[in-house]
Amino acid sequence: MSFIEIEKPRPHVTLVTLNRPERMNAMAFDVMIPLRDALREISLDNECRVVVLTGAGHGFCSGADLIGGGMVPNIDGLQRTSIARRAMKVLDDVILALRDMHQPVIAAVNGAAIGGGFCLAAAADLRIASDAAYFRAAGINNGLTSTELGISYLLPRQIGFARAFDILLTGRDVDAEEAERIGFVSQVVTGERLLERCYELAAGIIAFSQIGVELTKQLLWASFDAGGLHAHMNHEGNAQLYVRMTTGNFDEKIAAWKEGRTPVYTDE
Repeated sequence: MSFIEIEKPRPHVTLVTLNRPERMNAMAFDVMIPLRDALREISLDNECRVVVLTGAGHGFCSGADLIGGGMVPNIDGLQRTSIARRAMKVLDDVILALRDMHQPVIAAVNGAAIGGGFCLAAAADLRIASDAAYFRAAGINNGLTSTELGISYLLPRQIGFARAFDILLTGRDVDAEEAERIGFVSQVVTGERLLERCYELAAGIIAFSQIGVELTKQLLWASFDAGGLHAHMNHEGNAQLYVRMTTGNFDEKIAAWKEGRTPVYTDE
């Protein structure tokens, strides 16, 4: 059976659910490989404009599967050290697949996001949390490091270095209220409202230009790696000119404003 559920609960919205609640949707390979493949496939679905990622049951994702991690594919003839690297590459590819998607991804964090689950949430473009959500960089508690799957790159840039050092070095829990206060999640809602709030956000994004949204996502992520303000402003300017000069979106906005109606952006 597949531990990934894919639904289309609203027009142009794809809901991806990690569906192994009895293991808190842990990162076994029989969960993560289908997730990686599903994200890559959904990215090419041109009818999909926003992706919502969540977990079944009471947890978002609990990180390493302590019962059984499953089998890493294509490892025949490899020794332990090479197998370990192949295993980590599978998980890295999930994080990179989220970043590379054409669509913005909203993480609907419904409960515990522990270890790799914390990393998974950090890799999303937006995060909305239920009041039951909490985050923990569990590697440090398990005799390992807290630095995996991009978290030591993403978290300091999202919440600042001082807070990231505190969270990653102490392994303490960060509850939903604190996560909102420090800016890691955009909003905290009740569990009953979580998906509906994500769909409301998605509807607003869908009303904008598809290429405008995609380029905005790309430029925001590119800013993490930008060598300097001047170079990044050139990239921003090229993207803005591209949409302005190749579509009638801005003219549609002016016409809609004059006519007192909502603009309809077709990217034509």
